[in-house]
Amino acid sequence: MSVERNIPPPGTPDPGGSGPPAAGSRRARITAHPVMALLIPLISLTWLAQCLAIWLLGDITPGLIVELVLLLGLSVLVTAAANGRAGIKRLFGGVVRWRVGAGWYVVALVAVPALTLLAAAVTGTLREPGQGWAAAVGLYLVQAVVIGALLGNVWEELAWAGVVQRRLMERRGVLTGSLLTAIPFALIHLPQAFADRGFAATPWTSVAISWGILFGFALVLRYLMGMVYSETGGSILILGLLHGSMNASGRLDPVDGGWQYIPALVVLMVVVAVYRAARSRAAAVVV
Repeated sequence: MSVERNIPPPGTPDPGGSGPPAAGSRRARITAHPVMALLIPLISLTWLAQCLAIWLLGDITPGLIVELVLLLGLSVLVTAAANGRAGIKRLFGGVVRWRVGAGWYVVALVAVPALTLLAAAVTGTLREPGQGWAAAVGLYLVQAVVIGALLGNVWEELAWAGVVQRRLMERRGVLTGSLLTAIPFALIHLPQAFADRGFAATPWTSVAISWGILFGFALVLRYLMGMVYSETGGSILILGLLHGSMNASGRLDPVDGGWQYIPALVVLMVVVAVYRAARSRAAAVVV
């Protein structure tokens, strides 16, 4: 599953396209702190949109759409201000980076649903799909690739991996940078704990459990995404497919309960970590 990587070493700045910003200007502040320049308006405006959608409409969906628009729009604005046209080219270059080796497509599209079905079989929650296995596979592919990756998750990962996590990993390494990214990634999803029953009818014990699972899940997901991003030379496309696959695996028709994709993701994270460690040791022996 190896691929030629072109991620610069930690601390290497992006080449800018429009010269240094004037001291004290807005662009200078964004250039100095691009991650915070993205996260502060992103999280605050997303919370506002999602809370209003739940409160006024009883449906969080419009807030989720606003979140996606903010993720894409703010990523472009922050990258353009901090790194100019060269930064934008690099950012969107990850979206079309598809030459990563067939093994990573297996990881992105097959690993999570296969492990989810295995978890369901082990726990006795696997059932015969209502419309048959062929229909279940077709529905999964539509949800993972079309509805998930192409319409949403690629653009979500453009922000999280392409702007936030990449910068943090370049400074702190893959593990620490990924775990730091997990914090705002979890924070932005906090209002979703009230999505089903609203603010008044959702018990705080349920909210606490939901938020606890959310933060633990975010740590696993972002570390997995960070490793895959590094191994694929910064392919946002593969991350979008993997993210879409994860979401679709939580809705698999043959699986009763919808929770089995979580242990599946943990197993996949461990497998990828072991693969990276083995590849690093092999490279060290060759050298």
